[in-house]
Amino acid sequence: MKTKNTRKNKVNIVTLGCSKNQVDSEVLLTQLRGNQIEATHEAAQDDANIVVINTCGFIDNAKQESIDTILRYVEAKEEGLVEKVYVTGCLSQRYKDDLEKEIPKVDAWFGTRDLSRLLKQLNANYKHELVGERILTNPSHFAYLKISEGCDRPCSFCAIPLMRGGHISRPIDELVLEAKNLARNGTKELLLIAQDSTYYGLDLYKKRNLAELLKNLSDVEGIEWIRLHYAFPAGFPLDVLDVMAERQNICNYLDIPLQHASTEMLQLMRRGTTREKTEALLQTVREKVPGIAIRTTLIAGHPGETQKHFDEMMRFVEQSRFDRLGVFAYSHEENTHSFSLKDDVPDKIKQNRLAQLMELQQGISLELNQAKIGKTFRVLVDRKEEGTYIGRTEFDSPEVDNEVVLTSTDYLRLGDFVNAKVTSAGEFDLYAEVI
Repeated sequence: MKTKNTRKNKVNIVTLGCSKNQVDSEVLLTQLRGNQIEATHEAAQDDANIVVINTCGFIDNAKQESIDTILRYVEAKEEGLVEKVYVTGCLSQRYKDDLEKEIPKVDAWFGTRDLSRLLKQLNANYKHELVGERILTNPSHFAYLKISEGCDRPCSFCAIPLMRGGHISRPIDELVLEAKNLARNGTKELLLIAQDSTYYGLDLYKKRNLAELLKNLSDVEGIEWIRLHYAFPAGFPLDVLDVMAERQNICNYLDIPLQHASTEMLQLMRRGTTREKTEALLQTVREKVPGIAIRTTLIAGHPGETQKHFDEMMRFVEQSRFDRLGVFAYSHEENTHSFSLKDDVPDKIKQNRLAQLMELQQGISLELNQAKIGKTFRVLVDRKEEGTYIGRTEFDSPEVDNEVVLTSTDYLRLGDFVNAKVTSAGEFDLYAEVI
């Protein structure tokens, strides 16, 4: 006769991929604890009997990492180290039917909008009173704020709409409530994220309403920095720049993924813009917000990209002098429009083009950083490593941008702002003395 297992469940949430996935995991964590279920995020000790893996399905490398992680926990289940393995997130949303056949030992699969169903599986109920509440998995002085979900853009290379669905904006009052709760718990910096932040409000308010949202968030007491990410260039609402210039606590920082510089390639990518329009927008941004830091991402090796197209992109990067730049090698994604095109740029050439772009940007970044030597900046202290404090200026987002290595004779509290004078600079780091 079987004896009833009286062990109390403990859930470990493992997050892969981007900051948007991190927010989803934090919401899940908050809901579980609100249901009095013991839950942790990426627990250091393997003492949880239930594992929820929040996967990424963005490009090949991310997909492989997600699959490897699932297989690792399935193996742990077979060894009796965990009892249940559940998988959620983008990879699960996109490939659920195939994955169920290939990895049958996973107990259940959930998509990106299946939170209520996942909670039910974990013997929890979705608590509406917890909307706006969130337990952070990063240091409490900064928080990602997801302002919308999904995307309505037709970009030829992108599988995000397949995984995240169409665009849904979150109401301003709900976002303000969440910002107030975060500020009450010590958050000083909000990092606004979405699949497409400049589309914000079109579904709810019948107009692009990002500027209005920024004003309302800017009024929240205790929030000292607001940082805007993933601003789609086509149809960019210029009133956002006016608010950015007016409000002291909105960082002079813009993450605007451009993806290419050649008009021919932009049309092939279905980006809804041209080289000329892109250059005009960048000029307007810099005129309206003097001293703004612009971060962008580009794709190397999209189908049809010739050496001529790539050379044009190199010249564009050289002329534009972005503060920050990331490059992806094109990934041939099923069910996207680009998948119908021949993947005609060999991997070796993709990687070579990526390396050339990053080498060019490295030189630009070094010049821009060295121009900061002798200047004083307000720095947010993020962490301490081997006795050294590390922080960021308003021109830098966590993990993807520059860091400031601080020298100080005094004790610095994490999450505090200090004034620091830059003494030297590398390609991706500043070195500064606290004043």
